[in-house]
Amino acid sequence: MRCVIARFPFDFFKNEVEDLMKGVKPEPVTGDAVVVNRRVYPVKQVGEIITRQDRRDFSAGEVTRALSRLGFTCRPAEVPVPVAPLTPLENASAMLGTPGEA
Repeated sequence: MRCVIARFPFDFFKNEVEDLMKGVKPEPVTGDAVVVNRRVYPVKQVGEIITRQDRRDFSAGEVTRALSRLGFTCRPAEVPVPVAPLTPLENASAMLGTPGEA
């Protein structure tokens, strides 16, 4: 499949990407991720290996689109849900527990 990443055209096939990623240790995922050979890799790491370009030359979105079109499972970066602080009343209520607890 032909795709353009960082203004350069590439022809990728799913089995070629899988072969390139064999033996590559996944880095910790901090942003978008892709599953290759049942391992979860950062999208930028896979993009760097398959394009042989510096990670700063392309966006995660470009690589995610290309890998999705090839049939790989891509996951967006998980954004932590901010937890609202408890009000003093809610905090006191939580410390007391619910009625009927022994």
